[in-house]
Amino acid sequence: MRALNTITNTARDMARNMARFVACVAAVAILAGCHGLPEKTDETAVWTNNKLYNEAQDALNGGDWAKCAKYFEALEGRDPFGHFAQQAQINVAYCHWKDDETAQADQAIDRFIQLHPDHPDIAYAYYLKGMIHFNDDLGLFGRFSGQDMSERDPKSLRESYDAFKVVVDKYPQSKYAPDAAQRMRYIVNALASHEVHAADYYYRRGAYVAAINRAQLAIKEYKSAPAIEDALHIMMLSYQKLNEPQLADDTKRVLAATFPDSPYITGHARPGTQQKSWWQF
Repeated sequence: MRALNTITNTARDMARNMARFVACVAAVAILAGCHGLPEKTDETAVWTNNKLYNEAQDALNGGDWAKCAKYFEALEGRDPFGHFAQQAQINVAYCHWKDDETAQADQAIDRFIQLHPDHPDIAYAYYLKGMIHFNDDLGLFGRFSGQDMSERDPKSLRESYDAFKVVVDKYPQSKYAPDAAQRMRYIVNALASHEVHAADYYYRRGAYVAAINRAQLAIKEYKSAPAIEDALHIMMLSYQKLNEPQLADDTKRVLAATFPDSPYITGHARPGTQQKSWWQF
């Protein structure tokens, strides 16, 4: 009987020890899980600056924009005052822009402009800033669906205009100036269109005074924009609705003098207050 008790106690002790062992193994596994797997090593850490620059350029040329930005940022961080640093800063902005990372692209190009106001490529830097905001919120589907520029955020368009204006005013001999000037004209018309859309919105809801005010704002701010044709037309119709025939006739005369071939004068306008958007990008 004593031998049986001894065997029973031994078995019980072995069970307890096994339970403790299993618990310890589980605890170790949990701790290992908390620490996670070993972090992936940075492959660029052992690269020379030349190799890092070449790899970044290869990523840029291959259209791998995320890797391009990552490598150029690493190069800039590694040697901020080195031979490649300034070009890396510009390329970081470019790669972020191409990767539709607008905010990061804008921050990068602003940093370059602030640090290197006399850089030989400063005209390009301002041009790139203009492009970053010119294409803001105009992604792949927007480009192929003919998104109307006038329906986009006017703040971004104004920032684009201001950057292009620096190129045209300060660096008129740069190769970027002609395209910047053309884009400025597009932006002016898009901003005018934005106001005209608002005027049309108010007109269609019977808020004729508000429609006149927005149309007048477009005329005042963007005198030479083609969108002014619609602005004058909305004003004319609004005055008619307000039973102001004299003001309506005066507006019509201005419309005829400014746009003599306007379908609003010749009677060939499409139904509604506005023609189809004349500038889609």
